[in-house]
Amino acid sequence: MTRKVLVTGGGTGIGKAIAHALAADGCHVTIAGRRWEPLEAAAEGLGLEIRVADVTDEAQVEALFATPYDVVVANAGTGVAARIEDVELEDWQRTLTVNMTGTFLTFRAALRAGMEPGGRLIAIASTASLQGGAQIPAYAASKHGVLGLVRSVAQDVAKRGITCNAICPGFVDTEMAESAITGLMARHDIPREKALKMVVGGNPIQRLIAPEEVAAAAVFLASEGAASVNGHAMSVSGGEI
Repeated sequence: MTRKVLVTGGGTGIGKAIAHALAADGCHVTIAGRRWEPLEAAAEGLGLEIRVADVTDEAQVEALFATPYDVVVANAGTGVAARIEDVELEDWQRTLTVNMTGTFLTFRAALRAGMEPGGRLIAIASTASLQGGAQIPAYAASKHGVLGLVRSVAQDVAKRGITCNAICPGFVDTEMAESAITGLMARHDIPREKALKMVVGGNPIQRLIAPEEVAAAAVFLASEGAASVNGHAMSVSGGEI
């Protein structure tokens, strides 16, 4: 039986890679996001369904789940880099709302819709769920919250035959990483090569993580073989943590 999958933030980056990998694994995949254009580009030629929705909007999230899914990947996220005294309240609240509340709304709606035994809830967290960072107080706080949510939900849904796990990537080769690199270039007046080395400095393999590597972890967690993996924070970071 073909499994039904929903990936939020599925139009770009990690979400796009996960959607493609799960589709290649034989799943019927729906991608959701705020902007039609990247969703359309991500779905081209693959038969993915598209839904426009903002994960911070309760009604829009609930509407995504008119029918239940077998696998739900809460990937939509955002982040800003700044020292705590430079973080505006609006940026703080936006980061927590998208990353933490968005994951909560997505998982809650998935379970309310009647996810069946064998279901999989997967959150794309971060190594920032496992450690702090001087320039990412809002992002790290939100991702710590995501991991706490995952571990709590995992305890609750286990008796229903459902698992809930988090993937914790390091810096992934996406627009967000590129933004961090260009920010360092501007802040320190340094060339891109040096800024990139700063970004991957804590990673023993000394490179950005490929989105496809994160997607491979998601395919495993969505599989039958991962039935006893629950409440886990899977680091995909080259040994950073």
